[in-house]
Amino acid sequence: MPFDAACPPPTLRADVLVLQHTIEDPPGYLATWLDAVGARWEVFCAEAGQPYPESVAGYRALAVLGGEWSANDERASLRHAEALIREAHALGIPVLGHCLGGQLMARALGGAVQRLPQPEIGWLPITHDGSAAAREWLGQERQPVVYQWHYDGVVALPSGATVLATSPACAVQAFALGPHLGMQFHIEITPLKIENWLANPGDVYPGAVLQHPASVQTPAAMRAATAVRQAASYRMADRIYGAWQRRWRTA
Repeated sequence: MPFDAACPPPTLRADVLVLQHTIEDPPGYLATWLDAVGARWEVFCAEAGQPYPESVAGYRALAVLGGEWSANDERASLRHAEALIREAHALGIPVLGHCLGGQLMARALGGAVQRLPQPEIGWLPITHDGSAAAREWLGQERQPVVYQWHYDGVVALPSGATVLATSPACAVQAFALGPHLGMQFHIEITPLKIENWLANPGDVYPGAVLQHPASVQTPAAMRAATAVRQAASYRMADRIYGAWQRRWRTA
């Protein structure tokens, strides 16, 4: 994917490029927020047969969504996403990675992703370190409860990256690198997305509920927690997306 960081960017066709890997993991609240702030955005879904753009150079920001695939899977679309992340990094275009998207960012920029001993599924707390960067991205609350659905995690960070948040089962819940933020959690989550995932949770989930009751919630527990936690998740998403927007490349 040729590009020249020294050349001026082409005329912008949209503010934000959104990479969607699987049909079951759409932008969710990210779409609501982008529309609310009047951003022009485009989404391409690999599983739906929509090839990703060849370059991110015409955009102000890049968002990479999650999905049931592993970041280590040998899929052409995942390698294409990593190439776009590397290009965005070279051009100073801020990248926001959600779950799989954060894992792909880590891989693309020199980190590593592996299966974790303990999955996290449901509404679970994370702890941020109280640093200025963590407060700017994640807010003042030191132990927010966020929505998780992952079996893999980042086990090695890219050079220069800083961990902003952790959890007992996952050492890297959020990391920052320059203008970029990688998240292991799903800040774009909505009740509709949760219901769609619970309708088809995959073959591993039933066993995970039995084996890891401390970090994998039952459907009933998840639905009860959604009623309590969703509003705060939206507020945290507004905070994170706002911090990301302040870093968008100037049009």
